[in-house]
Amino acid sequence: MSERQGGDTGGREFHRVAEALRSRMDDGTYPVRSFLPSQRDLAEEFEVSRDTVQRVLRELAEEGRIESRQGSGSRVLGGRPVRPAAPPAQETLESLLDKAFGSAEVVLDVYTLTAESLYAHIRVQAERLRRRPRAPERIVLRMILPAEDLRVPYPRARADQDDVRLRDRLHTITRRATDSLRGLLRDLETENLVRSAELHIRHAPLTPAFKLYLFDGDVALHGPYKVIDRRITLDSGEEIEALDVLGLGARLTSHVRDADPDAPGSVFVDSWQEWFDSVWEHLAE
Repeated sequence: MSERQGGDTGGREFHRVAEALRSRMDDGTYPVRSFLPSQRDLAEEFEVSRDTVQRVLRELAEEGRIESRQGSGSRVLGGRPVRPAAPPAQETLESLLDKAFGSAEVVLDVYTLTAESLYAHIRVQAERLRRRPRAPERIVLRMILPAEDLRVPYPRARADQDDVRLRDRLHTITRRATDSLRGLLRDLETENLVRSAELHIRHAPLTPAFKLYLFDGDVALHGPYKVIDRRITLDSGEEIEALDVLGLGARLTSHVRDADPDAPGSVFVDSWQEWFDSVWEHLAE
């Protein structure tokens, strides 16, 4: 007894028919926008049941190869199934620094609330440089930080907005990070791991609402700070309910310069580089 006469006896005939139809769509036997033969004709040709043909057509529809409508038949949408392209991997500060430190020169412009996160990442790169056979010859780092006399909106004590202890703590963290970063770059020179390492810092009367990293004018990494409520512990051990921002681990988005200057990535990078340069030029070091 044949399958067409006695029903589907297994998956072998199903796969045989499915592969045959896929092959015909791939080689153009059934071109795009054409209609497949009717279910009855396919069942007759392959000597299988209508149920097997229906299951095959459902699978081809799920793959995006055909579109089936009752009363209209099955129309071919394409050959090999078109799957949505996977989005490009989102770059992180660590991955971009890895690439930068693998080149002959590292040129990095930074606008941030503190230098704490950047120092942590540069320290990782310095440790890797000591194990790498090849290191950059030159590092140039420009950083814009908020002025120390600026009345920042965060971190701020909830109970007393005039309490300066959290602002002082912020500046202490920043000074500690920048001093450590300067010392780290100096050590790289002393150990002859790089020919020269420059750190330039300027302070602006601006409170950063976002982080910005510009890599040699070709890549921009940008992301807003997230304002949160949290409890901050002072060095004295006292805890203060505060309004603060989430910096370490903040979500960042990367944009890459394209060969086309009018491409969205190119426009984004150029705009932020122009902004950074304009602020930098009007600040004293």
